[in-house]
Amino acid sequence: MKRAEVVVSWTEGLHLRHAAKIVRTGQRFRSTILLKCGGKIADIRSILGIIALCATIGTALKVEASGEDEQEAAQAIEQIFGAAPGAVDE
Repeated sequence: MKRAEVVVSWTEGLHLRHAAKIVRTGQRFRSTILLKCGGKIADIRSILGIIALCATIGTALKVEASGEDEQEAAQAIEQIFGAAPGAVDE
């Protein structure tokens, strides 16, 4: 399992346009990718799930990827958020 933490840096928060980009990116990978915010969990392939996280600017999100291409998947999501790699392998 590959884990990372990203921070929402967009002034408008994690809104529909950014969520759509995350979903499109997630669809390229075979791994299961989850975003966690507080007690909420969203599958990266669910735009409604991502929007339901209600992540505003400065919100820290945990990224968890598990599967055959988990390394690449986690890095791709980190790049969307503009995060420096801060991943932890398990």
